[in-house]
Amino acid sequence: MPFFAPVLPPGYRSQPASVDDVDAIHALVLDCEGAVNGQVQTDAGSIAAVFARPGLIPNLDTVLVRHRSGRLAAWAWVDRRSEVDVHPNHRGRGLGAALLDWVGERALQAGSERVVQTVPDSEAGTVDLVRSRGYAPMVTAWLMEFTMLDEPFVPEAPPGIVVRPLRAGDEPATHLLVQDAFDEWQERRQAYAEWAKNTVDRPTFVPALSPLAFHNGQLVGAALSLDVPESGEGYVEQIAVRRDQRGRGIARHLLRYVFRAFHQAGQRSCTLWTHSGTGALDLYLRVGMTVRYGATVFRKELRA
Repeated sequence: MPFFAPVLPPGYRSQPASVDDVDAIHALVLDCEGAVNGQVQTDAGSIAAVFARPGLIPNLDTVLVRHRSGRLAAWAWVDRRSEVDVHPNHRGRGLGAALLDWVGERALQAGSERVVQTVPDSEAGTVDLVRSRGYAPMVTAWLMEFTMLDEPFVPEAPPGIVVRPLRAGDEPATHLLVQDAFDEWQERRQAYAEWAKNTVDRPTFVPALSPLAFHNGQLVGAALSLDVPESGEGYVEQIAVRRDQRGRGIARHLLRYVFRAFHQAGQRSCTLWTHSGTGALDLYLRVGMTVRYGATVFRKELRA
């Protein structure tokens, strides 16, 4: 099947993306994040993980948009979920609308029943655009932050719980724990290879700052941390507790452990993303985190 090209404004051309473009895409995304939020979060590993999605075909499901000058102006991908990023210097020219239309048409062509797009609440124009294309709100997402001028206090672990950093060989059990814990709200389970590409195999993953919790020698909790140099702060990519061990304070303890570890490493803030479908917002508020900003996850039913 040939590449399905978007209909672009004059002065732009498109082509599929590949793993060779990860660094250029990363630079584009950092410029977008800096313009929208004043801070960056994305590392190159998260871009590379897009190409590892098992259902994504790079030659069909990704697109790079270049200006006539040769500069990268935008990119997009779609595989049930989707993302569209337009460089700040090229906004207001119709690229976002063109790529959003491409996302919907390519998803329909691939046989998808729906497509999901996350939009920062601060981008009112983009919110209006996705709504105009038939997207409806699905869940609310929040970037939570914990600021720490002083070293955070970490109380004793809950009774019977032993906590230590992740070690080589812990990865398969951690993967199973996370998938079981996330079954309640995630759309599908991730195979180990895909999960690892998003977590333990990322260059920014820090095992020493990723505590695991054990009860009677069995893994019951995990917090997986990233140190993204461009962001200047710590980041918790995933936190999970086995269902039968919830309500004991294990997640709170793991978070405080991570906060202190990042403080000792020289960071003065730590962040994580959550959304209303997880039911975890109250947990993060109880450990002293606050909402930095919000976003809305929109969904479009393609066969309605």
